[in-house]
Amino acid sequence: MVETQHHHRPTLKQQNKPFKSRHTTKSALKEAAKGRVTRQSPKASVASKNAAQTRLNRRNNAKQAQTVKRNALVSATRVFNGVDGAPRIVAVIPLTEDINTRSVVCSLAQALDVSTDDCPEYGLWKMRAERFKTSLQFFSVPYRRIYAALDLCKVADYVVFVLSSTVEVDPWGDTLLRTLQAQGLPSVVSVLAPNESLDAKSRPGVLKSLLSFMQYFVPSQTRVFDLHAPADRLNAVRALAEGKPADVRWREGRACLLAEHTEWEDGVLKVTGVVRGAPLSAKRLVHLPNYGDFQMYKILSAPITKPGKMELESAVLCEAGDDVDSLVSTNDPDDMANEQTWPTEEEMQGSTAAATERAPPDAKQGTTPKLVRRVPKGMSEYQASWIIDESDDGSDDDEDKEGSEDGGDEAMDDVAQEDEEEMEDLVVEEDHEMETGSRRSVAFQDLDNEEEAKQLETWRNRKREEEDDLMFPDEIDTPQDISARIRFQRFRGMRSFRTSPWDPYENLPRDYARIFQFEDFKRTERSVRRRADEEQGVVEPGTRVTVFLRGVAQEAAEANLAPVVLFALLQHEYKVSVLNFTVQRNTEYDGSVRSKDPLVLCVGPRRLRVNPIYSQHTRGGGKGANNVHKFERFLRHGSTSVATTYGPIVFGKQPSVWLRETDDPQAPQLVATGTFLNPDTTRNIAKRIILTGHPYKVHKKTATVRYMFFNSDDVAYFKPIQLHTKHGRTGHIRESLGTHGYLKAHFDGPINQMDTVCMSLYKRVFPKWAQLYKETDTARPLHAPDAMEE
Repeated sequence: MVETQHHHRPTLKQQNKPFKSRHTTKSALKEAAKGRVTRQSPKASVASKNAAQTRLNRRNNAKQAQTVKRNALVSATRVFNGVDGAPRIVAVIPLTEDINTRSVVCSLAQALDVSTDDCPEYGLWKMRAERFKTSLQFFSVPYRRIYAALDLCKVADYVVFVLSSTVEVDPWGDTLLRTLQAQGLPSVVSVLAPNESLDAKSRPGVLKSLLSFMQYFVPSQTRVFDLHAPADRLNAVRALAEGKPADVRWREGRACLLAEHTEWEDGVLKVTGVVRGAPLSAKRLVHLPNYGDFQMYKILSAPITKPGKMELESAVLCEAGDDVDSLVSTNDPDDMANEQTWPTEEEMQGSTAAATERAPPDAKQGTTPKLVRRVPKGMSEYQASWIIDESDDGSDDDEDKEGSEDGGDEAMDDVAQEDEEEMEDLVVEEDHEMETGSRRSVAFQDLDNEEEAKQLETWRNRKREEEDDLMFPDEIDTPQDISARIRFQRFRGMRSFRTSPWDPYENLPRDYARIFQFEDFKRTERSVRRRADEEQGVVEPGTRVTVFLRGVAQEAAEANLAPVVLFALLQHEYKVSVLNFTVQRNTEYDGSVRSKDPLVLCVGPRRLRVNPIYSQHTRGGGKGANNVHKFERFLRHGSTSVATTYGPIVFGKQPSVWLRETDDPQAPQLVATGTFLNPDTTRNIAKRIILTGHPYKVHKKTATVRYMFFNSDDVAYFKPIQLHTKHGRTGHIRESLGTHGYLKAHFDGPINQMDTVCMSLYKRVFPKWAQLYKETDTARPLHAPDAMEE
């Protein structure tokens, strides 16, 4: 027998790591390579050749970028430079009630030793800043004039927010700041109103607190200027007079004008001011806030006459030709386009004669049957109408008969005799037109004021409705007094919400015959902007002109506290279509916002009274296979929705502000903010309702369902529509059971008796027609005189 020697497994042997040197010798590298030669990469060779020029290229690129920025700055500020340069528009907005705007403007003017004798309390005042070789045009608005502040900030280059050292900013000022933040702010300068009573020791703490407050709304703010200190006054003027104002994106490519002087004569409004933003063309329309869109028929130059020089004559700079934009913003619906022909006169006369032969003759006067009612003495006919006539109900008579058979005839006769003495006969004419199928009446109970107010508040409790909709979305109870196939005849079933086809031109309302639709909106926008850039015979920005507008009301020239601002519209921007906006609710607004609630929409230069409807914003902004989007009954916090309404189209990503009116017209509530999405008229907003039923009896995949319908005809009508449960099962109706609306349904899996059977129905919904908003009176139709016929 041969003995074998035992050996351990190789894995148990200890192997020390070899020594690794950071600095290997050349001989060791050659030995490791063993004659192999490393090939150099072509990219590495190119990089090595350009390595010497890398630093020079970086310097050259930095120099070119610096030159481009400098040229852009010079080009942007060229309109303000020189003696004849355009003034910088400065909006002075007070945020508290104790602020005197005139004292603020005078403090800024004192920094340059400019006389302020002609400075008004509110309105426009121009100051020449010789030290900075520019002009400043201050416009002060009163406190709590929110719409004047919004219009002024749309055209201003700088906004001066005036804060107080003794009074905190109230909710109105907070709403104004949030609204301006959503609308788009130009360069902002925050100042502390001059106050002699504030001691020097408290000023740094007050300024620090106010800066923290302003940075919440305008994060770019680095300081709050104290107008009590001469150095801060000069620095505030320097911030207004030097540099380039911040750009507001939605104003790019749009001309605007702040009126320095207005004059009205025979329906023609003459507005004098400096063209700003973009070239102004007389072919385009202009929008005047609170009054609408108007045509320009000529633009004259309005040079400033300097002291000691000859007065310059006005010259025609631009005239409207034959291709001026029309004021027709809606189509005229052709009601006869899809209707049958009218009957002839002979047919109408024949049908009238036939109807006359079949009609029963009228009753002779005085033959209307009378109704004699037994009522207490002294009661009028009106009071007697509330008394229930028990003789109309046969069941009551039967009960009385049964009671009399029990031996109570004598007692009943005594009571009847006593009642007969206190009753009288009241003759009442029967009103056959008001009779219903059932003669049973309901007793009227006149509640006291406290209980009536309590029940009214319960009925109007939107918060309760919103909570119910959040807990049971879209679920409703099937009515028992009316057939479901009649109540929900406008609804339809869909197998798949995202893929089932739905014709976007099916059963459209009459308002859709009045709106405009674009085949390719993006392409239209590009062509409109290109033509605007290439248009000839326009007035360049920085030119002082007088614009003549036709058909303007005289009250437009009498606005003394609010600014008169003209905004030029691009081509097609006056045509009404279906507008879609992405909106987010204001986090500070805790009220209920329901679809079709009246709101004030501020988009671009316009303000409209709208009743928007809300729908889900598809992830990624896509349309899906059928462009169907679910209707939302409420606008909720924390999510982005799409608001749809009628209105004139706008080009670009215009910001939108949604306000709700209160008892104070100048103190609306900020409900939501958003951005213009598109004017898609084929967007199908489908309202969903869910009919629910209870699985009464269950056997594996089959269940008997009740309370979804209440008659067999409804079950047969809705039989093709698919069912689903809250636990994820799907199924169909097999047959109707009995006459009370019970049905048998089969599902794709075992169903639990604690589950709920649901049926989803859909109906397309549309918004209401928009109206032009005006501060002083009620809403009026949007552009077209027949806009509110519906």
